[in-house]
Amino acid sequence: MPIQPATAPRSALAIDRIKDPPVLPIVNLFLGLYLVWRYLFRFPLNLAARAVLAAVLMALIEHHWLVSRIFGTTIASPEIPRAALIGISVAYGALVVTAVLLLLADLAGLAAWLPSRETGRKILRNRAVPHVFLALGIVTAGIGVAQAIRVPAVKPLEVHLPGLPAALDGYQVAHLTDLHLSRLLQAPWATEVVAATNALGADLIVISGDLVDGTPAARTSDVAPLAALAAKDGVFAVAGNHEYYADYVAWMRKFDELGIDMLENRHVVVRQGFVLAGVPDQVSAKHGQRVPDIAAALAGKPDGLPVMLLDHRPATILRNAGFGVDLQLSGHTHGGHARGLDLIVARFNEGFVSGRYSVGRSTLYVSNGAGLWPGFPIRLGRPSDITLITLRAAKAGAPAGGA
Repeated sequence: MPIQPATAPRSALAIDRIKDPPVLPIVNLFLGLYLVWRYLFRFPLNLAARAVLAAVLMALIEHHWLVSRIFGTTIASPEIPRAALIGISVAYGALVVTAVLLLLADLAGLAAWLPSRETGRKILRNRAVPHVFLALGIVTAGIGVAQAIRVPAVKPLEVHLPGLPAALDGYQVAHLTDLHLSRLLQAPWATEVVAATNALGADLIVISGDLVDGTPAARTSDVAPLAALAAKDGVFAVAGNHEYYADYVAWMRKFDELGIDMLENRHVVVRQGFVLAGVPDQVSAKHGQRVPDIAAALAGKPDGLPVMLLDHRPATILRNAGFGVDLQLSGHTHGGHARGLDLIVARFNEGFVSGRYSVGRSTLYVSNGAGLWPGFPIRLGRPSDITLITLRAAKAGAPAGGA
């Protein structure tokens, strides 16, 4: 058999737990109120009309929280029709872009006001600028949502893996992450992603978390296409943070039924050539589930074989590198969604947001993800991808992980 499973003890290793604070509703509240004050209340309308428009604006910009309350779902999985979700996403994105541009323009006006009050007033009192920003926001959001929901392209990547036997030079791994199957990314989309992945003919398929959004009952038809994923050496995955938001235990059973082998603090040996290990997401501690334990995942592994690790969050490489991980495959960041925004996302992920990184003797690869969660389905300059990784036996003098 090409794959040799290895059991691991169920003890948990003490770790630094990454928290998921409810930042989004707070940020949205600030942006919404800013738009109401800076834009809507300057319309030449009576107070009642402005109040109605303000209510609509705030409902759109806080739709995550509102939908979860009205429909009894979660912020991560708004169970509303796909067309409505796309429309709301474009409107939400347009408002966010408008608010940010308007805020930047106001800051520029204040900066100009210091040396020249006349120049500052012209910038701050320009009535046409907010309308231009709104139009630009609508176009930008429309493009961003269209980019977000398309079927991802294939991204080729070569990685030198120290200690990989020469017989496995050229071994190919198809890496998926952040599928986020939901009301936004449904079964037809999943079917196309599976077909594109299988067409690569990779030796192994791995998924580094966030496969779904919603309950098993809500997503039964949407995850069904994943059963068709096929590779000579199998399909393996780990849980991301979103798997814990709706019946984690049931999801683990469902993935097993689909033929996806979930690596929860354990490893397998692939063709006697390398170790493939996996750990669950750190949010598991908040849901009473087994926390990630890299020591347990690697316990009993054969000596001398390189280690490939699936870990949803890229920042964990700072811990995992010390355990001899040669290559870590992660997702979680969605590449930062958009150029500029990726700089902010990177700050919350220890600087890791998209692509290949060297951490000591370890290599980290962060995929932009095949999909993204329906709460912010926008991509601008950070395209989705299915990564086809070709492993190379490290040559003398070649940097670890280098192409």
